[in-house]
Amino acid sequence: MEAKTVAAAMDESVAGLMITNPNTLGIFERNLPEIAEIVHRHGGLIYGDGANMNAVLGKVRMGDLGVDVMHFNLHKTFTTPHGGGGPGAGPVAVRKNLAPYLPIPIIRKADGAYHLDHHSPQSIGRVRAFYGNFGMLVRAFTYIREMGPDGLRRVAEMAVVNANYIRSRLDGAYHLPYTARSLHEVVFTDKFQAAAGVKTLDIAKRLIDYGFHPPTIYFPLVVKGALMIEPTETESKQTLDTFCDAMLAIAQEAKTAPEKILNAPTTAPVKRVDETLAARQPVLSELWG
Repeated sequence: MEAKTVAAAMDESVAGLMITNPNTLGIFERNLPEIAEIVHRHGGLIYGDGANMNAVLGKVRMGDLGVDVMHFNLHKTFTTPHGGGGPGAGPVAVRKNLAPYLPIPIIRKADGAYHLDHHSPQSIGRVRAFYGNFGMLVRAFTYIREMGPDGLRRVAEMAVVNANYIRSRLDGAYHLPYTARSLHEVVFTDKFQAAAGVKTLDIAKRLIDYGFHPPTIYFPLVVKGALMIEPTETESKQTLDTFCDAMLAIAQEAKTAPEKILNAPTTAPVKRVDETLAARQPVLSELWG
């Protein structure tokens, strides 16, 4: 994000700016302090999307960069499950000057014991489902305590190493739209394969034949034909190599036998479907036999 773009759009009518850092391209927004200064100068706030904190744990304090409010994705960074509607959970951290406005009740500690404080005159009030998915919060807290500062820093280091290992192996076989340094994820496109009629969706389908669940495709939206690969810190070098070998094989197939990709998947119980028809006339009442 360019500071000059923010400066041109920012005035006193803007309440705040939401930013993800590192962004969805896996690139660190180095000019965030400058952007935050512009927003703060006009009375606005910076809201941080903590979706990609697994790249900077123990390395960066977002508050030092000018972030005022931030949520943390426990399901992505701190081990809790997610998907299918839950059980998602995301704590929100704020600067001290915003603490009086937090929802009630507030958890406070006095005389060695914790209690719920319902009296906060400036609070926005109680929000529905205050307790949330409490079990997920306990799980994440336990993980953080177990890992400790050194362990969490290692998480970030390995997430970045793994993503860059994939980048180094696939660069050249797949188009890399941005050459800035990658952190926890790397985004390729189908530009090289498109000449043979092979698109990102086809590559994803073919990966199923190689035994891999496809990574995120067509996102971020600013990248045409995006293939976003985020291995996380937990994958072994053996798994990364197996994945990269599959991606390289698919890139070669696009040159020599594109029909293999266009007809994929061929080994899955459900073969290639008409996605347009499936979206317009979904069959919701029956399971395949």
